[in-house]
Amino acid sequence: MIKIKKHRRNLYTTSDEVYALGQHLCMSAHKARKIIDQIRRRSYEETLMILELMPYRACYPILKLVYFAAANARHNRGFNSEFNN
Repeated sequence: MIKIKKHRRNLYTTSDEVYALGQHLCMSAHKARKIIDQIRRRSYEETLMILELMPYRACYPILKLVYFAAANARHNRGFNSEFNN
């Protein structure tokens, strides 16, 4: 018999990566992916500017999620609000 241990995923990575989890958002994945592909790997300021100027209705919940991720970075990791990538 072979036993496989299930390793628990480390929630706090060692890199400078922060995230916020958005659950129960009422939008399709296709509509959200269209916006998220535009802001992926951009700086915080550039992301805010893009989300505020895009004409899609799904931008507002994603904008709130970016704000939450920045608040998590400030509070949990001690990052400055003007962090880049």
